[in-house]
Parts: sequence; structure tokens; C-alpha cells
Amino acid sequence: MGRTGLFDLERHFYGAYHNNPVNILIHTVFVWSIFFTSLVLLHFTPSLYTFPAGLSHGFLLNFGFVFTVIYALFYVCLDKKAGSLATLLCVLCWVRASLLAGRLGFSLELPSKAKTISSLLISGKTHSFLLQTPEP
Repeated sequence: MGRTGLFDLERHFYGAYHNNPVNILIHTVFVWSIFFTSLVLLHFTPSLYTFPAGLSHGFLLNFGFVFTVIYALFYVCLDKKAGSLATLLCVLCWVRASLLAGRLGFSLELPSKAKTISSLLISGKTHSFLLQTPEP
């Protein structure tokens, strides 16, 4: 019995424009770059829970964490084996994005280095979306 709707793996991964091997490769690579850049940007949202002093190690339970958990659960629901790998990648992206965002810091007046990196993140996110656009 196949899954339908939101949890239909074939509908989500093997859509009409995923028949081309180049499109499959582009999708596989750039989904993770979009996810990573989203997590870096979401790192600066307010924390939903504050750890006791000395226990956070720079990791915040914020909207970036919630985004990671939702995606991880979604991938596991699609397919247990592949979803487990995707969950691991989601968690690794969250950890790395948290570390990078923590190093960058946040300021309303971004220093030139952080401003450049923020511009690169937004540019990378935009280009990742554009490269995934199906050919007409």
C-alpha cells in the first residue's frame, strides 16, 4: 500500500523534472546548500529555551532547531533508511550552521567581514534556488 499526499516519496523526489540525471544531481547538491543557508539565517531568531549557564556550547533551541527537527522527521517519514541519512545530514547542517553563525555574530551594523559573508549566504541561497528551477 503506497503512501499518499505529503508522505508520498515518489511524488516528492521523482517529480516530472527529476527524470533528467543532471537535474537529479543539481537537486541533490543544492537542497543542502539551501537548507544550510536557511539555518544560518534562522540561528539569529530568539531562543525558545535557554540552557543553564555553561551547557549551551553555542547551540540554541531556536527556529533553526525547530526547522531541523521538522525536516528530519519529514525525511524519516518518507523513507526510513534514506530518511535516517537525511536526518544525520540535517543535524550536521544545524551544528555547522550554529557554529558559523555564532562566529559571525549578529549586529544591526554588520562589520564588513560579516556583511560580506551574509551577502554570500543570501547569494548562495538565491543561486541554489535558481539552479533547481526546472527547464521549460
